[in-house]
Amino acid sequence: MHASPFRRVAIGAVASLSLVLTACSGSGTDSPAKLSDKPVTLRLTYWGADARAKLTDEAIAAFEKKYPNIKIKGQYKDWNGYWDALATTTAAKDSPDVVQMDELYLASYADRGALYDLGKAKKYLDTSQFDANALSTGQINGTQYALPVGIGVMSVVVNTDLFKKYGVALPDDKTWTWDDYTKVAKELTDKSGGKIHGTSTAPGFDAGSLKYWARQQGGNLFGKDGNVSLKPAALAGMWKYGQTLISSGASVKASTIVEDLTAGITAGSFATGKTAMIGAYNTQITALQQATGAHLKLLQMPHVGTTKANFLKPSMYWAVSSQSKHPAEAAEFVNFLLNDQKAADILKTERGTPANKKMLQHLESGLTGPDKAAVDYLSAVTPGESPVVTPNGGSGIEPELQRYSQDVYFEKTSPEAAAKAFIKELQGEIDAAK
Repeated sequence: MHASPFRRVAIGAVASLSLVLTACSGSGTDSPAKLSDKPVTLRLTYWGADARAKLTDEAIAAFEKKYPNIKIKGQYKDWNGYWDALATTTAAKDSPDVVQMDELYLASYADRGALYDLGKAKKYLDTSQFDANALSTGQINGTQYALPVGIGVMSVVVNTDLFKKYGVALPDDKTWTWDDYTKVAKELTDKSGGKIHGTSTAPGFDAGSLKYWARQQGGNLFGKDGNVSLKPAALAGMWKYGQTLISSGASVKASTIVEDLTAGITAGSFATGKTAMIGAYNTQITALQQATGAHLKLLQMPHVGTTKANFLKPSMYWAVSSQSKHPAEAAEFVNFLLNDQKAADILKTERGTPANKKMLQHLESGLTGPDKAAVDYLSAVTPGESPVVTPNGGSGIEPELQRYSQDVYFEKTSPEAAAKAFIKELQGEIDAAK
């Protein structure tokens, strides 16, 4: 189902990235990273808000205490401003040493030589506590360019108070299908007399729901060659299912879905108690709990077939710029953020459920409420092989997908025609970046 994105894609950043990074190559060499014997100052950049900045500053202070030879200058921006600034500084050969990276942009930076091969810093960067599927989310063509900070998996979040209020039984999430999902959602709408709708959305407003839909049928959004491998029939089928959800009254109207997209996950229909189910990454339950004030539960995704369609989604990564003059120290800082208990105690789950198994185990006993529910759910899900990272040129997938989904759900075009046009447009963007 629709996994409401953590953030909005910066269209400007996609455009500026392709314009200014065309000939960007780093100063990195093939030799392994070495520590300097002189004091070093590193720059760190990340997106976020004041709460994240406060915790990050605390982690920096702890790192500087442990490594007095290395100073860290941290800088943060909001999501949109971040990508514009990173593209500009990278093109000017002035990239910060350590960068927070997102799955949508990882290949764009790696393919243009803007990121450091972390394999050259093995001496300073321990990856032994990350499972292979988590590590592969940060690899491009087998090279580790980034390490996931947190990981999530797709889920359906349900408001159990509304299920109880309207006398609807919770489904068996180990066996339920998409038809079951529609039935449960429609029952909620009907039994409430239309006061609420069963679900907040129809699939197709984010890349996660599209990947899940393709994987259920044994396919994938992108192939290992970096091209679109999604079958038009699979995409059209997803939209037809969404049309049924909306037309039956199981879901809110298409116009409300679009309004919710603008409002964001913590201010949309589910957050305000107007719907009882929403597709989201498991880690988003904490924000949804705060927004709703209701009792929430995570259910496994409905599915067709027996393929392991769910997958690990990195909340974000840490990467080192290939332009860094101090890659060893940068790797040491990333190592501290991901592998040190002091850093884990400060940062906790603010950047997602730790992808580092040892750090997650360290924090687990202290987790309560929705944070604990998110971790328990992650343990219960068996994800399949990690999907291919969004290829260079594919960073604009979400706004493109949202545009076509709106055309289908507002009945401006057929699912079949939209599927062919979307795949052609996305492949065109990828081809143009080659």
